[in-house]
This record gives sequence, structure tokens and C-alpha cells, in this order.
Amino acid sequence: MSESLYQKNHELLQHLMTQANIVDVEELSRLSGVSIWQLTRLQYGLITKMQLETLLKIAATLQLPLDKLIKTFVEQSNSIDVVTQSEQDLVNLQQEYQKLQQQLKQQQELLYQEFQQESIQVLESWLLQWPTAAVAVHKNPQLLAEKLLPLVKPVEHLLEQWGVEAIASVGEELPYDPIWHELMKGSAQPGEMVKVRYVGYKQRDKLLYRARVSPLE
Repeated sequence: MSESLYQKNHELLQHLMTQANIVDVEELSRLSGVSIWQLTRLQYGLITKMQLETLLKIAATLQLPLDKLIKTFVEQSNSIDVVTQSEQDLVNLQQEYQKLQQQLKQQQELLYQEFQQESIQVLESWLLQWPTAAVAVHKNPQLLAEKLLPLVKPVEHLLEQWGVEAIASVGEELPYDPIWHELMKGSAQPGEMVKVRYVGYKQRDKLLYRARVSPLE
């Protein structure tokens, strides 16, 4: 490759790094996990000879679509022969990229199916018994709720597997914390005692639903 092509690609890479708030090639290498040597190959116009995985890392770090990154650097070539070969290599890269996308899509679908199957297995007893229990309650409203509570255990077990935890329990009295609690009525200052009316939920450290509380009367 000519020195002029290297200079053009070097300036282009500098421009893209500036747009992504990256100071220099060393920082780009560190953020992307791509070696300086590979980034040098990019600047020498050897993008079509680089592995797709490497280009994906560079594109992601520069916040560019892969096809735009490839097209941008291929168009810098000032040699007809190189451009012709690069266009063919570009087609090959695009085909490989599409193949990778399809594989990722299939993998995501498979993981989702496995997730559904595992969830169904955990909920099996509830799925089989709850419809019958619902009919029984409809026919006999006096049916004790305590007889139905064990049927909810599979749902609770599934939530535990997902890392979902209840925030307090119904009827519990505790210090008001606006981060985790929502006042249903009245007012309360942080630290003042309130009573839990509806349970809230969090998943690990992420808030899902605040527990609904009211001031002590």
C-alpha cells in the first residue's frame, strides 16, 4: 500500500475516534480489545483481510455499523486493482456478517425456547392444578384460602430463580424510604414509621415496583 493511502486511512481513523471521544489509537486498542498491529493493518488498507470479529469490535467501539466501517475504509483505496479485489472481499465480509447475524438470531431463539421450557417445568404443578382450584373456588366461595396458597409456591420459586425479591411484607411497619416505598395517602418524612399495604419487588439491586405504604394512624 502506498504511503498516501496509509495517511488517508490514518486521518480517517483519527476523525472517527474523535467522533467517538477516543483520544488515540492506544485508547481505541484498549477499549476494543483489538491489537495495535490490527489497527495498523486497517490504516494500511488491509481491512478486507481482517477477521470479521476484529472488525465488529472496532465498529462497536467507534459506534459505527459494521457495513459503514468497511465501506468507508474500502473507498479510501486509490488503486483500481485493489478496489476490485476489495469489492469482492467486501461481498465476502458482508455474507459472513449476515451469516453471523443469522447464527446469533437462531441462538437467541434457542435460548428463549430453553428459558420458556425451564419456566414451564418450574410452573408445572401450578399449571396443572390452578385451573381446577379456580373452578372449585367459583363453585364454593367459602373454600379456605390457605388450601390454595401451596399452589402459588411454584410461582414464588420461579421468582426466586430470577432473583426477584419482595420489598417488605403486607402489614409490616418500617421506616419510610422513598427509594423503595410509595405513599398511598398522607405524607411522611424519610425515617418515619409507615405500614406496608402492598408488597413491592426488586430484582437483585434493581427496583421493579415500590412497596405501597401509608402513615401509621
